[in-house]
Amino acid sequence: MTGAATGTTTETAAGRPWRPAGHVVCVGETMAALVPDPPEPLERAARLGLSVAGAESNVAMYLADHGVPVSWVSALGDDPLGRRVRATVAAAGVDVSHVRTDPHHPTGLLVKSPASTAGTRVHYYRSGSAASALGPDLLDEEPVRSAALLHLTGITPALSPSCRELVTKALTTAVDARSHAVSFDVNHRPALWPDGTAATVLRRLADRADIVFVGLDEAQGLWGEDLTVTDVRHLLPHPRVLVVKDGARAATAVTDHGVYTVPALRTAVVEPVGAGDAFAAGFLAGLLRSRTTAQALRLGHITAVSALRVTGDHGPLPAPARIERLLTLPDPEWEALAQTQGGTPPCPGYAPDGTVH
Repeated sequence: MTGAATGTTTETAAGRPWRPAGHVVCVGETMAALVPDPPEPLERAARLGLSVAGAESNVAMYLADHGVPVSWVSALGDDPLGRRVRATVAAAGVDVSHVRTDPHHPTGLLVKSPASTAGTRVHYYRSGSAASALGPDLLDEEPVRSAALLHLTGITPALSPSCRELVTKALTTAVDARSHAVSFDVNHRPALWPDGTAATVLRRLADRADIVFVGLDEAQGLWGEDLTVTDVRHLLPHPRVLVVKDGARAATAVTDHGVYTVPALRTAVVEPVGAGDAFAAGFLAGLLRSRTTAQALRLGHITAVSALRVTGDHGPLPAPARIERLLTLPDPEWEALAQTQGGTPPCPGYAPDGTVH
């Protein structure tokens, strides 16, 4: 079944659907980022702007934009880049009081190289970073211990053995023994998995989460090129909510109460990196605010557009009144808007690695 914008058809048939509620904690590495300004291939750039980039902190910042109480937990070097990262994330309204300062390891760095035809390429300088030294001990500490929802991605287990232990412990703890729900964005970064274990490890981890995000093309690259949304659900049968993003076309949420597909909005794209994180934050904000599943998908698309329209990973949301109007549009009006918004071409897929497909 495809859910309507209000999502009431199946969501009231068998009782109210499951929703997490309360404080969110996002755990993962954030790096300093150098970006050509204006956007152009790195080898021709005359000027680089300094910003920050990290999947989990991106989610945290957009959740804060939506008014959701959220903490980001990580580690940074005792260096100027680490202080820049901490200040930037905090300025977005995210609690960073539990971010560790590591005097023995540096803050990671990435450099973006936009290209008109091949998409954005990202070069990482993160080996031995402070965040790569994180381990499972932080799961027993605040604020994770009292969180309602813990958000993780498939980037973290690829950073180091201790980081893999962290994510494995978070996701292999029995659901009944967990004090919080767990959200997991597969976020496959091939460069981080040179040993070829990504497909097995990420599937095992994702299937133990409560909420999972994965791109359809991402799933096809990992687990089989002909996969459909239904096939992905067969591979990941246990999450309460599975969200499959089909590029610029649509996103589908599969739950015990039904299957909901909402078309993506079209927009002019300035730079695609971070849009997948923005989508995840919007969807989670919708669930946390007790929106219907279809409305949560809409909020994911709205938030993703905010990232696509800026050179950095974090762009401004529309005014609250406009968001509310978009969330409550009748289905035909949303679909028409998704086809024609601004008369611009479709936005590229919300690719986890930021490349344009």
